[in-house]
Amino acid sequence: MIPHVHRGSDFAVEALANALGRPIAEQDVLGDLIVAHAAVEGYRDPRPWMLADWREHLDEPTVMFPWGTGGPGGTQEPVFHVTVRLHPNDRQLTAAEWSQIAHRVVGTTGIDPVGDKQACRWVALQAQPGRLDLIANLIRLDGRWAHRHNLHQSLAAECRRIESDLGLVPARPTLHRTYTAHRPARHTELPAPSAAQSPASVTAQLADLMRQLADEKEGPLTSVRGLVEQAAHRLNDLPHAYGLAAGHHLELIARRLHGIQQDLEATAADLPGAKPRAPVTSPPAAAPQPSHRRTL
Repeated sequence: MIPHVHRGSDFAVEALANALGRPIAEQDVLGDLIVAHAAVEGYRDPRPWMLADWREHLDEPTVMFPWGTGGPGGTQEPVFHVTVRLHPNDRQLTAAEWSQIAHRVVGTTGIDPVGDKQACRWVALQAQPGRLDLIANLIRLDGRWAHRHNLHQSLAAECRRIESDLGLVPARPTLHRTYTAHRPARHTELPAPSAAQSPASVTAQLADLMRQLADEKEGPLTSVRGLVEQAAHRLNDLPHAYGLAAGHHLELIARRLHGIQQDLEATAADLPGAKPRAPVTSPPAAAPQPSHRRTL
């Protein structure tokens, strides 16, 4: 599970469109796409609201406290948007599991402390496969700004705990690694088979090589796929149509790279003499952990 904090914005419309993966229509009813939300005074279940209602609800603190915009230092946008993505090999989650993830992410950000009636307004949507979007206004209902300390580290740590608790495939840390200086490309050649090697030993050696290339933890294709996904995230944050289009194209490339990894695994498994290897799948879901969040 990979968390990604988007660039902030002044109003919620941009974040909502990004979460839905399409241009928004004011009359859209989000319904079951809403998996969790902050308490709404006077409404036990605001899911029948139209998208325009959610937009106005999230933007209202900005309108109520216009002098509060700019945040600490005067440079921060009020709308906060974070996405968490599952691993491609993860199982399908239930609505209750998505809701649990949303509340745990909210608890990590500090935008809605338990029992705080002046906390930030937020909503969590599960509108795209394997992805959860949390959108909030960082201006609290008392006009103060929410304080978020060590946000990226806290989100990453909580995602690791969620993976463990729900039996999800662990994410690799390559998306956040430090880039190094450019080095000339090295072309590796396969060692020539010796006359003493049997055909079975040659195929076993080649099968092992293909599995190293496709390895989901240490393989080079996984590193390449991670960088492509990171580039897609950054392009999706650009305030231009070409950014979304290019980001979507890179997401498709990342899926194709994952397909190549699976094809290499399948080819290696079919070679004579290859050692059998269990497919990479998510373990069964663990029992739900008691939630310390309030139920809406």
